[in-house]
Amino acid sequence: MTGTLFIGLMSGTSLDGVDVALVEFNDSKQPPANEQARVLHTHFLAYPSSLRSEILALQQPTANELEATALIGNALAKLYASAVNQLLSSADLSPSKITAIGCHGQTIRHRPGFKDGVGFTLQIGNAALLSELTGITVVSDFRSRDIAAGGQGAPLVPAFHQAVFASKHANRVIINIGGIANITYLGRTESSRSPVSNIIFGFDSGPGNMLLDAWIKQHKNLDYDANGAWASTGQLIAPLLCAMLAEPYFALAPPKSTGRDLFNDDWLEKKRQTASTLATNNRPQDVANTLVALTAQTIYKALTQYCGQFDEVYLCGGGAHNDLLVQNLQALLGNTKCDSTTSLGIGVDWVEAIAFAWLAKQCIYGNTANVAEVTGAKGRRILGAIYQN
Repeated sequence: MTGTLFIGLMSGTSLDGVDVALVEFNDSKQPPANEQARVLHTHFLAYPSSLRSEILALQQPTANELEATALIGNALAKLYASAVNQLLSSADLSPSKITAIGCHGQTIRHRPGFKDGVGFTLQIGNAALLSELTGITVVSDFRSRDIAAGGQGAPLVPAFHQAVFASKHANRVIINIGGIANITYLGRTESSRSPVSNIIFGFDSGPGNMLLDAWIKQHKNLDYDANGAWASTGQLIAPLLCAMLAEPYFALAPPKSTGRDLFNDDWLEKKRQTASTLATNNRPQDVANTLVALTAQTIYKALTQYCGQFDEVYLCGGGAHNDLLVQNLQALLGNTKCDSTTSLGIGVDWVEAIAFAWLAKQCIYGNTANVAEVTGAKGRRILGAIYQN
């Protein structure tokens, strides 16, 4: 395939670092029926612990947060530029070969519909500075236009999932398990007959790895529970699971999206206090085990409640590496096929970075990229702000 080159940058709610993907897409300016995304190179650059701490501090209102937000945005742009330049060096490519970078940025607040009915979302990373430091056009701020149009601004990846993962013969579900877990339902494309009202459907089901990552950081000083090994040594705390499942968000009908604004350390502590009279003498690994069960059960509940009939399930994101989580999901799914997106040609760690390269392509070529049925927006919109180099 001879096409155009884009770079996608994704730094999600797990706050571990930035994923970078160099992708070659079809040369067509109009979205093809089946997008060909050829991943040429990938790179990951971890956040320094000091930067991660500063970003975490911004998740809640703090003193002098406007200045802190701007300066951390600059620091992120410099780190993103380093990641891009390292990728280009390994690929032996000059910046002039890249059409654009799609930069998601780091989410600081995500509050669609907040107070005035419109709400807002804020991803930082100073795209103007990133363009200056790399010499490449940058597309950023993908979520704001959808929110302005009455949508949730999330999830945005279902349109990409549809372009690359849809099947003619099977109803597929793509589950991205990052800090937050989100679900995309893709009805088979050979027929308009779909078990749900739209052939594409998506929303955030609830916590993915976020709560578990924070818990193991607190108790083991590790960034994540590799393969779910620590949680596997624990036992389920039924009263805690019940307290967490009572969260009203899980009962909301889509369109809906969520993030660290809701599911954070304070949320978990309140749920633990609610369950404390019924659950005593529990070990930290028992809480970890229960958090894995929460993710699995809320995903499964969302699938059965909103996705109708589905034939195949594919996992991506960091949670796809958590053996305990995958086992829990497979047990709930029974005989339904459950695999990873690697079997579809895209590695589980790179789906979102590739998606934002694709979203940049849509913006550059003037194509709409949100799915109004997913986000609740008034209609299709071109997403992103362009910093032309």
